[in-house]
Amino acid sequence: MEHIIIYGSQYGSTRSYAEKLSEQTKIPALSYKNAPNLSDKKVIIYLGGLYAGGVLGLTKTLRHFSIQDGQKLILVTVGLADPNELENQHNIRTSLQKQLPSKLLDQAKLFHLRGGIDYQKLSFGHRTIMKLLYRSLRKIPLEKQTEENRALIETYGKQVSYIDFSTLEPIIDEIKKAGTEH
Repeated sequence: MEHIIIYGSQYGSTRSYAEKLSEQTKIPALSYKNAPNLSDKKVIIYLGGLYAGGVLGLTKTLRHFSIQDGQKLILVTVGLADPNELENQHNIRTSLQKQLPSKLLDQAKLFHLRGGIDYQKLSFGHRTIMKLLYRSLRKIPLEKQTEENRALIETYGKQVSYIDFSTLEPIIDEIKKAGTEH
């Protein structure tokens, strides 16, 4: 197969998007833990969950990868913050810059989707981090809060899903476009 979808998902939102994208495009989707050699792939679509440490599995998957002639890399992040907010877009880009060489990042087509969170499913470590973060954010005056911080405070302790499969359409269009380029 010339195309592949690879995903890094801890709690399921990113996997849900990857599976739906696979279903809609007939491109196989695999966890980054099972990612094959990418050198013979024409279009590589990487979906990764955003966490404090960056995009899950991205560095491991693309560590020794460089785009060759005829290849296309589509990077899709999935996070809790609203990707339509400029500040969030900046934060996502900064996170990606820490994980990928600038040349690779510049060659990739980027998309950002909203995922969800279910505090009951978080690992003890993640729950502890979120609790500490929540407590520290609540001390910041409301007018000094970022959109991302306000969203975290608002959703703390809850089960929230912003998954919207219609947001896959621009990605599907990009895959189709990449498939017709020579």
